[in-house]
This record gives sequence, structure tokens and C-alpha cells, in this order.
Amino acid sequence: MKIVVSGGTGFIGRPLCASLCQEGHWVTLLTRRKEKAQRSCGSTVTAVEWNGREAGAWEHCLEGADAVINLAGAPIADGRWTDARKRLLTESRVLTTRLLVEAMSRRSSKPRTLISASGIGYYGASDDRVLDEGAARGQGFLADLCLAWEAEALRAAEFGVRVIMLRTGMVLEQDGGALPKMLLPFRLFAGGPIMPGTQWVSWIHRHDHIGLIQWVLATPSVSGPVNVVATESVTMNRFCEMLGRVLHRPSWLPVPGFALHMALGELGTLMTTGQRVNPAKALSGGYVFHYPTLEPALRAIMTKG
Repeated sequence: MKIVVSGGTGFIGRPLCASLCQEGHWVTLLTRRKEKAQRSCGSTVTAVEWNGREAGAWEHCLEGADAVINLAGAPIADGRWTDARKRLLTESRVLTTRLLVEAMSRRSSKPRTLISASGIGYYGASDDRVLDEGAARGQGFLADLCLAWEAEALRAAEFGVRVIMLRTGMVLEQDGGALPKMLLPFRLFAGGPIMPGTQWVSWIHRHDHIGLIQWVLATPSVSGPVNVVATESVTMNRFCEMLGRVLHRPSWLPVPGFALHMALGELGTLMTTGQRVNPAKALSGGYVFHYPTLEPALRAIMTKG
């Protein structure tokens, strides 16, 4: 396939592009830093410069593409949610997706598939209910952000494009995401759950995240929201207990919720609340998870190298 990727130099995008090339696809990467991206991704990926805000010559790479994979967006948990930070988080997702869809609409030979990132924050903070893709939208900043983000992607369906929104949970690997931030206190024998500890953690190994994207590409019957999470959700208490066991460290020092709220403001709610999410579409469609349960996933990650 001819595949165009935005956000392809990040934690998910870089290994995804490498995997797509290994599968024999032609990958074009939309990037703000063309030369740097070309060096890091190698000759198998074609880097095309854009700024994510304006139309331009980059649009020609969309002509006749089989798929566009949109992973662009500023990191959610890299700073306190000030008004300025919220604006950046929103614009880097909503405006970028709008730009891509509008550019797709102008092509004479339009891409057939748009796979656009989203998050399980769509469901808001929830209780013990198991949430599949048909669950209602929740409340809060992330739920509103995901709704606006997905709405821009869905506009592509108006001109015949198959649209998939990847509602992604906590992605686990050593070199990015939430896991490295959690590892340090455990390695210092000061690890423990973020209180209250009963909040659900819906996670996925990065290998399966990339596998699900490739499965969606190859499965034309799939459209709409897809929950990108493993089959086993766990509570925060259980997550930290397993992490401590894998690291041979205790999980004994809980992190009070009020301390997170004082330090991080509204961002603290991301860590003290959760969702129990089920990958219903992936399971019914026949995707086979490499890491359906948490402990083997953590062991695979921590025994690398």
C-alpha cells in the first residue's frame, strides 16, 4: 500500500513506520523537520515537510494514497493543563486533522482509508462498567477533546473515505509513554499506586498497538471507533503490584491523589481516575493479541536488552 503518516516520528509513529516498511508498504512521512526525520527513519521512508497548519505542496503526496494514518498531537501528560496548554493540545489535534481531511477532499484520487488517533479519554472517568465502542461519551476536558478530534476525522466519510478512530489506552514500552515515569520510584524502592488505587487502567503493549493499526489497514470491514487496549484491564493497585513483582521491588508507597492535584491541577485527574475498556471490535473481528494480559507484557518489556 501507499501510506501517508502524520506524527510519524514519535513514540508510536517511528516503530509503526519501520514496521510498515518491513511489510513492503511505501510510507510517506509528513514532518516539520524533514532532514532530521529522513536521517532517523532511513531511506525506506520518504519525508515530506509540512507545518500541520497550512495547505501546501505536501498535499500532492495524498494523491492516490491507499491510507492516511494521523497520529499528530502534542503529548497529553507533558505539562500542567493551563489554558495555553489546553489550547495547544486541542489545536495540535483538531486543526491538524481538519487540515488533512480538507486536503484529502481536494484530491482527484482520494485516499481510501483514514486512521486517526483518539483516546479512551472519550469515555470520561467511569466506575466498574466495562466500556465497548458503543459506550456514551463522558464528561471533562479529554472527553470534549476526543469528541472534537473524532468529528474532524469523520468528515472524511462524507466523500467516501473509510474512517477509523483509534481510542487508545496507556501504551506500554520502555522508551516512552507513561511507563518510564512510573519505573523510577520503583527502582528507588519507593514505588506504589496512585491513589485511590481502585481506578481502572486500560493499557496496551506498543507491539499490539502497531499490530492493531496493521490489522485495521488489512480489514476493510472495520470502521468507526476502535478501542486500542488489551483484553485485561487492571486496577491501579494491581498494575503497581505486578510492576513491582516484575522489577523485584516493593509496591508500598502510595501517591496521594490530593498531592497530584496540587502539583498538576486538572491533569491530576487523568491519573486518579480511569476507564475499564474492552477491545470489542478487535476481538469480534479476529485480532489476536500478542500480550492480552499485563504481567507477560511487563516482563517482555523489562527483559529487553
